[in-house]
Amino acid sequence: MKLELFNFVDNTLELLATYDDVLNEIGGKIQKTLKDQFVDDESFLNIVYRVKSEKSLREKIIKNNFYIKYKEAENVFGNLSDLIGVRVECRFIKDEEHIYNKIVEFFNVEIDDGYFSCESCPGMKLKLKDKQPQIQKNGFEIYKIDGYFEYGKNRFNFELQIKSMVNVFWGEIDHKILYKNYNYMVTEGFFKEIMASIKDNLSMIDRQLMILYDHVSSLDASAVISAKTQLKILISKIIHDVFSSKVKEELGFVFNFKNTTDIIVDYLYMKSVREKDLSYGENFVDLINNINGISECDLNLEEYLELDKEPDYFDDFTRSIGTSILEVINKDFAWYLFFTIIFQIEKGSNSRSFEEFLYFLRYKYSLVFFDISEKYNYETEEIIWLEEEVLRMISENFCKNCSIDYILGYSLKRLRNNFEEVLSSSTKPLEIEELASLMNEKLKEV
Repeated sequence: MKLELFNFVDNTLELLATYDDVLNEIGGKIQKTLKDQFVDDESFLNIVYRVKSEKSLREKIIKNNFYIKYKEAENVFGNLSDLIGVRVECRFIKDEEHIYNKIVEFFNVEIDDGYFSCESCPGMKLKLKDKQPQIQKNGFEIYKIDGYFEYGKNRFNFELQIKSMVNVFWGEIDHKILYKNYNYMVTEGFFKEIMASIKDNLSMIDRQLMILYDHVSSLDASAVISAKTQLKILISKIIHDVFSSKVKEELGFVFNFKNTTDIIVDYLYMKSVREKDLSYGENFVDLINNINGISECDLNLEEYLELDKEPDYFDDFTRSIGTSILEVINKDFAWYLFFTIIFQIEKGSNSRSFEEFLYFLRYKYSLVFFDISEKYNYETEEIIWLEEEVLRMISENFCKNCSIDYILGYSLKRLRNNFEEVLSSSTKPLEIEELASLMNEKLKEV
């Protein structure tokens, strides 16, 4: 039976095809409206637009869990900010602010909620109350304006970017190397192609990237990593590469799950060491054999994941987390892929693997409380009570959205830091109830 997620994707892509002519017409009107304003401006170079492709929309739906968030394909269109992407290109970085100010000056008819229109194209609305430039995830600034276009009774969102010649080139590099390339290492051929393109068009960027590359290479060469850690890194990379290829082969794009493969490797090693008295080298060989077998098999990533029996839970924490995961495992693609990898590698009882992973997760959290017990003078009963209280808070937070990043990322990596921050901020020993209350406030900040 086909996952409901992919039925939702198919319906949304059909809707995209239905509106293709309309979206291109809107893109053309936006392009003409802006071009008419800058035709005599020396800093202005060009304006281009693109309608979101089927491949890109499919990828975005799956990665951002739109199936869970919006339920209906029509709702995706109403909430997708970059259904149409528009880019105004100018000469230099300083010209980006000039172009933005000219747009603010031209779109001077205030509508509502921070949106403005213009007399020559009243159906085109731009949100100009947001602070500009905005800070991207990569730390760089960008002039990015949300907008929408009224077409009859419908409203279609678009995103307007202002980019200098340098930033157009950088954007292409960032998109291809960092955003769209999820492999651990860029292939030599791809690297040469990108570098040649940069050299031909902008030697300054080429030089900057080579300095960055040399710096990163020197850090890698000087790093001292234990043999155990090296094996884990290598296993994680192999798992990522194998399943990344499988995802691209079946779905047409790659999915960023490098962080979760590290967790999977930790889980697999803990389990194999506990069940077999093997060295890390022997465990490594066993895992390589299993993974190599998977690389030769066909995966069907549109089929439901099913457990062969009801899981047996270790405690209330694993029951709450496990029940929540099972509710979204065939809806949230991140969780779906995560357990697909585990089930394929272990090739045993899916229910047993699910139970073992929850046990592993519970163990990882217990280490935090063990360290507190060792470092601070709390009674054993107090630590047990604190552990139950904090884990209850974490499971309640997790159940609100079942985010894989929260339970495998934030909680595991920052819980210890939160405790250290709370405990070190007080000049006197904290009562266990007070510590639990302060941690609750910390956990609410997520």
